[in-house]
Amino acid sequence: MSKPLRIAIAGLGTVGAGIVKMVQTHGELLARRAGRPLEIVAVSARSKGKDRGVGLSGYAWEDDPVALAKRDDVDLLVEVMGGEDGPAKACVEAALASGKHVVTANKAMLALHGQAMAEQAEAAGVALRFEAAVAGGIPIVKALTEGLAGNSISRVMGVMNGTCNYILTKMDATGESYGDVLKEAQALGYAEADPTVDVGGIDAAHKLSLLAATAFGTRVAFDKVEIEGIERITLQDIHNAADMGYKIKLLGVAQQNEDGLEQRMQPCLVPTASPLGQLEGVSNMVVVEGDFIGQTVYQGPGAGEGPTASAILGDIMDIARGLVIPAFGQPAKGLAQPNISSTGSDAAYYLRFSLTDEAGVLAKLAAILGDHSVSVNRMHQYGHDGKTAPLVIVTHQTPRASLDAALAEISALNASLAEPVALRIESL
Repeated sequence: MSKPLRIAIAGLGTVGAGIVKMVQTHGELLARRAGRPLEIVAVSARSKGKDRGVGLSGYAWEDDPVALAKRDDVDLLVEVMGGEDGPAKACVEAALASGKHVVTANKAMLALHGQAMAEQAEAAGVALRFEAAVAGGIPIVKALTEGLAGNSISRVMGVMNGTCNYILTKMDATGESYGDVLKEAQALGYAEADPTVDVGGIDAAHKLSLLAATAFGTRVAFDKVEIEGIERITLQDIHNAADMGYKIKLLGVAQQNEDGLEQRMQPCLVPTASPLGQLEGVSNMVVVEGDFIGQTVYQGPGAGEGPTASAILGDIMDIARGLVIPAFGQPAKGLAQPNISSTGSDAAYYLRFSLTDEAGVLAKLAAILGDHSVSVNRMHQYGHDGKTAPLVIVTHQTPRASLDAALAEISALNASLAEPVALRIESL
């Protein structure tokens, strides 16, 4: 059997400890499958004395992750500290500069610095792998770079944040409010004390930008992702969607339009009977559409010790077998900045308004929509209390720019009591 692949792990939180546990538990199995042993030689974390539930006495300890990355007895660095800059970025760059392979779960870092890191890795002739950074345990990066490599991809979409999916499905199932379910998610460890990165769509947008670059052969363009979170979704929206045969999901979509790449992370209505509509709890799902394969669907746990460690070990195994491919499936220097779609794709929309309950208001709203060529498919008024008149409208397909112009004009009306909610109805 070949010489061992010598591994260093930077970060010993839930995921880092999970990697150690997998290697200790399945060492012989992994060696047989890889054709060589996987050997953890050194680790680094903030606290050396913390009990992590796994034995670490057999590994060298480095207080400084950069020193860890530079060790002469290390072939591959696993970075699971997190953070878009700081020690995580420094140790990855040090490892690549030292000619070491890198496996990371750090989507925020790659969304901002992935292009430069990919170029650095290729110049050094080493691998930069990030399966665990996108959709947890789902092998979607491998699917795009290998299994679907013969296809021209037209669209990638999916639910990529388990926290948001848990909140929305729990609201639907129990009738609890957004605020109450968010507190439960925090208590269960699904959401952070400051949940903004999750519920605001930022975490999922990081992942979408990496998938878009891989699927369409462009540089990562996180700053061009349209991002909207789930904070404004109410129980009434969920009930209204259900009445029409839809579920509300925080949905990421990247697709090639005639005028360029469209990337958006936003709450959308999807058909209840669709795979995305059936997705519950903290699970993730990614749908890929290719010209020869058609539509393929990938589902699995989106986070946690086991799924994330499993994805990291998958990358390590490929490297152990000698598979070193460009990070985004194509040589990094050949990746061009994407042409960003200026118009986006047309869609039908669910609109919710809160209006004063007085004569003539509905006529004004309908006139404004008509002036901007926004065609109404159906309309429903409910819950009049003599002061407010909640109104739901579903449009026919319309350009988002036309809709935004109409909504801005409606918001300026004295009769408009709150900013309108507009949710795209996604075709699947």
